[in-house]
Amino acid sequence: MDITTLIDEVIAREGGYSRHPADRGGPTNWGITEAVARANGYAGDMARLPRARAVAIYRRLYWDQPGYALVAEISGALAAEMFDTAVNMGTGVATGFLQRALNALNRNQQDYPDIVVDRAVGARTLAALRAYRAVRGKGGDAVLLKAIEAMQGERYVALAESRPANEAFLYGWLANRIGQDAR
Repeated sequence: MDITTLIDEVIAREGGYSRHPADRGGPTNWGITEAVARANGYAGDMARLPRARAVAIYRRLYWDQPGYALVAEISGALAAEMFDTAVNMGTGVATGFLQRALNALNRNQQDYPDIVVDRAVGARTLAALRAYRAVRGKGGDAVLLKAIEAMQGERYVALAESRPANEAFLYGWLANRIGQDAR
């Protein structure tokens, strides 16, 4: 799956303009928060944020900068999950989930060495992912995705537990962000 399709899917899930009172991100449009839009040079009314501007932000911040195109060269399904998780939780969290899962799945470093959980896709993370796939094959992607989604789901529940206003979003997070087979 290519990044254009992934962005279109995220925008379809996120919808247009929203100003939910429980959303700490404030006004959003196309899933882009006001703070992110402002940090990326948009000074206008959030209700009028051009879709093309949102697409450019998604591509730059949540695909190009974190290096998920490099992950896609190894596993398209994994890169799609990383992108979607990054959009909702941040690139550092998404990449940290990948690194933690790779470390936990290396059978006490029998398959490949542990990597530092630095929350950045780099040469060592990519090498660990390649080594994981060499041992587990393409079928191992499903297990790696489940590990990442388990961490993501736990984080959503913890967010709702720590801030009751987030309960307004928990069902949607779990329904729309975990286990999306369409990717």
